[in-house]
Amino acid sequence: MTTEISTHRAGGLALQSFDDAFRFAKMVSQSDFAPKDFKGKAESCLLAIQHGSEVGLSPMQSLQSIAVINGRPTIWGDAALALVQSSSQCLYVREYTEGEGDSLTAVCEVQRRGYPQPTVAKFSVADAKKAGLWGKTGPWSQYPSRMLGLRARGFALRNAFADALRGLVTAEEAQDYQTPEPVRETPREPVVVRPKLDAPVATETPYQKALHAIQRVKTLADCDKLRDLITARHAEGVFTDAIRDDLVDLLHGKAEILIGEEEVTA
Repeated sequence: MTTEISTHRAGGLALQSFDDAFRFAKMVSQSDFAPKDFKGKAESCLLAIQHGSEVGLSPMQSLQSIAVINGRPTIWGDAALALVQSSSQCLYVREYTEGEGDSLTAVCEVQRRGYPQPTVAKFSVADAKKAGLWGKTGPWSQYPSRMLGLRARGFALRNAFADALRGLVTAEEAQDYQTPEPVRETPREPVVVRPKLDAPVATETPYQKALHAIQRVKTLADCDKLRDLITARHAEGVFTDAIRDDLVDLLHGKAEILIGEEEVTA
């Protein structure tokens, strides 16, 4: 495990440690360069930078290209295309349409080096209607042909270049997923009318508490205790798999810093 966070296939700023990355993320989150969903959220900026670096994006590219949709990291369609086109395994990507009107179909054709045939994906008006997307308020009403093309692109790129995208779904596709209603395991409690009180002081979320706890650890023993606590919270359903993995990765980075400090002291 290393604390280095850097860009390997893209140019730009290289962040050499967890502390460097967090300071940079905090600075960006407080600036006008932060996307709306990352404004004032240094932790989210840090995780977006780390996730982007794993697919070859520089820190600023990561912030502009990685989006969290329904709690899942995704990548905007143009960035996904850029990653695939920059791969040495990509021979070409062709996008075009077939038919008109209700027969309109977007096609994305991707040829990977060593593959005998190109990978072809299509998404038609009929497909969009079946998915309940055609005429939907927003981009599907404003730019229907563009949205058809992005769906075809997302399918083709993921099928042919799963290694380049590392499982990331395009943000345009993820935005159209329906968010299931949470299943209630216990009956709803009766509504009790209580006297109006002063609004309670906002408290930290479990995720924020864990991040702050990681920043405060001083010994490797503290790291072990905090790792056990994160595992327990995951078992209780407080943390999702993705949040647990991110917290454990950050904790490992903190442990590496402590080990290095002990070696210098010795």
